[in-house]
Amino acid sequence: MRRKYILALDSGTVKSRAAIFDEEANLVALVKKDLSIYRPQPGWVEQDADEIWGVQLFTAEQAIQEAGIKKSEIAAIGITNQRETTVIWNRRTGRPIHHAIGWQSMQTKEITERFRAQEGLLEEFRQNTAMVLSPYFSVSKICWLLENVPGARELAEAGELAFGTVDSWLLWKLTGGKVHATDASNASRTMLYHLTRCEWDETLLAHVGIPASLMPEVLPSSHPYGTTAAPVFGREIPISGIIGNQQADLFGQCCFTPGTAKNTYGGGSFFLLNTGSRCLPSRNGLNATIAWALDGKVTYALEGSIFVAGVALEWLRRGLKILDSLEDSEWIAKRVTDTAGVYFVPAFRGLSAPYWDSETRGMLIGLSEDTKRAHIVRAALAAMAYQVRDVYEAILSDAAMTIEELRVSGGASRNNLLMQLQAGILGIPVRRPIEGETTALGAAYMAGLAAGLWQDTEELSGLWREDACFMPHLSAAERDRLYDGWQNAVSHAIGWHG
Repeated sequence: MRRKYILALDSGTVKSRAAIFDEEANLVALVKKDLSIYRPQPGWVEQDADEIWGVQLFTAEQAIQEAGIKKSEIAAIGITNQRETTVIWNRRTGRPIHHAIGWQSMQTKEITERFRAQEGLLEEFRQNTAMVLSPYFSVSKICWLLENVPGARELAEAGELAFGTVDSWLLWKLTGGKVHATDASNASRTMLYHLTRCEWDETLLAHVGIPASLMPEVLPSSHPYGTTAAPVFGREIPISGIIGNQQADLFGQCCFTPGTAKNTYGGGSFFLLNTGSRCLPSRNGLNATIAWALDGKVTYALEGSIFVAGVALEWLRRGLKILDSLEDSEWIAKRVTDTAGVYFVPAFRGLSAPYWDSETRGMLIGLSEDTKRAHIVRAALAAMAYQVRDVYEAILSDAAMTIEELRVSGGASRNNLLMQLQAGILGIPVRRPIEGETTALGAAYMAGLAAGLWQDTEELSGLWREDACFMPHLSAAERDRLYDGWQNAVSHAIGWHG
């Protein structure tokens, strides 16, 4: 019997990946390629949508070649993507009207302040979308493009433009412009999707001046979206899964039941807790989000988004030049047993969840003449763990659930010292899977379920395999003492805006 494979397209912020998984969820091939990032002004982050498409197509072709399989053996394609990043393109020409505005871009800050000042709008956003108003989400980015690209408003009102997060853009290109759609997980990140009615919020669209014709159709995360246009891969291949990258990671980590949680350590850090069928608006600076729509049911999650995690190590490498590579951070930090009272608050882009303070900037505190490079590197690693605890505490308060363990992924999760610190600071086991590409795997699972490769989530749970488990090593008193020091450092950073 001929084997079948899933091609997962993982369009990230700094890299595009294409991964091929077999029927046992083994990674058969993985190809990565860097993406360009443009910073036309301080705080602005943009990308070339055409480059995103071209690089993703290149990685897909290379992965198929590396796997040594025929395209006829690909049962389906799954797509996962950097969320909130906003693309608007012309339906007739298929060309973007401007660079994509990145999820982390602050260029729409003035628009979000305008929303904040609009009577009743802030409460309507909170009630209907369960999101904390921020430039992070797509709504202000759409408005910026309509207001700043000449002729965009008129074309949008005439129905000639299409909006999408990166998944919608890739789907449009893959299908030769036949399908303009997204899934519920990505739609929930725009601040324009009603989380409980599960439809575009026409009232919010009208309030912010976005034509409804701009928006993609919203479909389940595991669903037959269409097929690739024949010229793309030389044959038609079904596209049957779409899910935002952090939700994909939650799914790829097999966090299928309420109370299960994961954290991804990349450039940023993203903590998600499965809350099941309950949409839980946060009282503590988190965002409720749709995790996925599957088998006629919507699963929700609480999410804490941390803007700066691995970015802090990159700054130590490029900015301070005290690291030769990010991998060096572990052995350098191990040269000391603690940070000697040094705390590093890496608020390069302000503080995100649960603080949401865009004015705060980074701070190193507790320095002395005895401070060494190793102390600063260890403080940067510890800052990742402390920020996750910030979100963890907020989630416990909001959800009133017990989190038994944390499943982890992302590049920095391979740092054993960091994972041990994380277990100690949280006081729960931290479990790392053998398969590191859990985001791509989540998209593959969604596509494979629709294609019949796997039957249900129970079967998928049996495919999760552990690489390492890190047990808490700190006493409750020591854990709280260290965390109190972190909170004191954060309060100093918030209190000093320069």
